[in-house]
This record gives sequence, structure tokens and C-alpha cells, in this order.
Amino acid sequence: MQESIPRITGTLRAHTIEMPEVIREASGIIVLGRKIRSLIFSTDIAIIRNCDADAVLAVYPFTPQQVISEAIINASSIPVFVGVGGGTTKGLRSVYMAQDAEAQGAFGVVVNNPMSNSNIRFIKRVIDIPVVSTVIDSTGIQERLDAGVTILNVAAADVVREIRKDFPKVPIIASGGKTDESIRRTIEAGANAIVYTPISSSAIFSSMMDEYRTEKNRNPEFTFKTLDSKKDELVDLIG
Repeated sequence: MQESIPRITGTLRAHTIEMPEVIREASGIIVLGRKIRSLIFSTDIAIIRNCDADAVLAVYPFTPQQVISEAIINASSIPVFVGVGGGTTKGLRSVYMAQDAEAQGAFGVVVNNPMSNSNIRFIKRVIDIPVVSTVIDSTGIQERLDAGVTILNVAAADVVREIRKDFPKVPIIASGGKTDESIRRTIEAGANAIVYTPISSSAIFSSMMDEYRTEKNRNPEFTFKTLDSKKDELVDLIG
């Protein structure tokens, strides 16, 4: 018998971004006491504050900056994994970024595929939170783990399956695509958690504007002639 889970929401949060239900089939990874099955791939604070993901994967195509990671971590109500470089950004700068991210409250740091194992080893010596390494294929995995990598971030189900042949217990997060079928294939290949890329804020806002244009109505005006007799109006105004 399938358990029925009560769902509680509100009118003002009707546009919350929900993770696909199929992600619940993943085993999850317990990181610092928190079970994580879904990670939202975003640095948009509005998206992060209005989703039901278990965690945030905050990686962006610019050099990592403390002010960005701090803003995301402070605004987020869920654990954040912060990118600290690996390509253009490397060496001591990545080490300092990782150290600062831990101090800011990050649950883990993410390094890109080009980062050297010696650089990862240096990062791991100064932080106690997990190091997540993005990998593009199944080669060099043992060297990554030996350097101090805790979790692998993988982009494709086929690569997940290849890694699982030799590393049945290593924690893996992976991009699952947009459809339930592709997400389920990624989970079946061996991913413990799924990275989900949400719809953009502009696309959500565009959809809302289409609704507004269709309705062509405004909210009722407030008169406030006498507040005692217009209590319902005041309640409506403050929402």
C-alpha cells in the first residue's frame, strides 16, 4: 500500500518549483546529517527560495567570489554546495575559496574536472566539509578519491554506469535530464542523488504575464472610508 503524504501549500507560493517525483526513487546521500536526493542547479536566489529541492548546487561560469557564495548561502534555507574553481581558478585561490565557503556555512565545495589532484589534496587539508568533484568519464576515479574527493558529480547516465562497475559504494550525484524516463535511467545506473536544472525566472514570469493578459482584470480597489466597517478590505490588503 502506497503511503499518502499530506501536502500543505499557500496561495502566495503557488509558483514554487517542485522537483520531479521520480527523484524520490533515488537512495539519497546523507551529508552532515541531512539526506539529499535532489539538488537544484541554480544561483538564482529567488529560485532557490521557492523550490522543494533538498540542496543547491551553486556552480557558475565565472571565477568564484566570496560575496556570491555568501549571498547564496545566507539566502538559502537548504544546504548549499559551492563551486570553488578547477579550470581558470585554481591553486591557492581555490583553497582560500573553499576555506571561506566552509566558514560561510556551505555543506560542500565543488571542483571542476580540470583541477589537479594535488590541488584537491591541498583543499581537503584545510576544510572538513565534503569535496565534490565533477568528472566527465570513468578514468582517474581512484586518484580523485585518494586525493580527498568525497562525492562524484557526473553528467551522464552512461558514465554513472561505468563508474559503478568499479566503485559500487562511492556517492554519486548526476544530471538526470528533463524527463522522468531519463531521470529514472540515471538512478537505475547508480546515481544516489539527482541534479535538476529548473525553468528560468524569466520563463516563469512570462507565463504569469500571459495569464494576466488573458484575465485583463485588476485587483479590487481599496476605499478605507471607515476601517471599522472595512476590516475585510484591510485583511485582503495585507494579504
